[in-house]
Amino acid sequence: MIQMVEIERLIAQVQQTFPNYDATILERAYEFAAAAHKEQKRRTGEPYVAHCLATASILADLRIDPPVIVAGLLHDTVEDTSITLEQIQTEFGNEVASLVDGVTKLSQINQLTGHRDRQLGGQEAENLRKMFLAMAEDVRVVLIKLADRLHNMRTLHGHKREKQLRIARETLDIYAPLA
Repeated sequence: MIQMVEIERLIAQVQQTFPNYDATILERAYEFAAAAHKEQKRRTGEPYVAHCLATASILADLRIDPPVIVAGLLHDTVEDTSITLEQIQTEFGNEVASLVDGVTKLSQINQLTGHRDRQLGGQEAENLRKMFLAMAEDVRVVLIKLADRLHNMRTLHGHKREKQLRIARETLDIYAPLA
């Protein structure tokens, strides 16, 4: 129920900024994300789709174009569910699929670099930031990833202290300088 209020608020906000935008696309994206993540919960106990909505809302607060907000709703579907990029492309078009693909690739960098259990040195963090920017062919991908990280930081209380510190350190080293 709370998510329905939130999606209605998100739609109203987007329509205020982009009055000619077809809001049914946002509704479809929300329903798609909710179905894809239906069995998933956040560590805070809330439904996973609440994170998708929060990410999209952060982007809407920035008055970013609607395809980015749609991609914000869908940003974890390929990475965390059985949804394929082709399904995103079929349902929401090339632009949204490209944005979701970019966010998925950025998310995979953390796993590939193997820095999760240690603090990064200054040059290593700088190299990782440069890799982020180089991999993101569209700067909007970085904005989606930053919105995703911002919401993750807001909900750190759902994690154990050690993981909170790791995520916070990673945010300071990599994401904060990009913002």
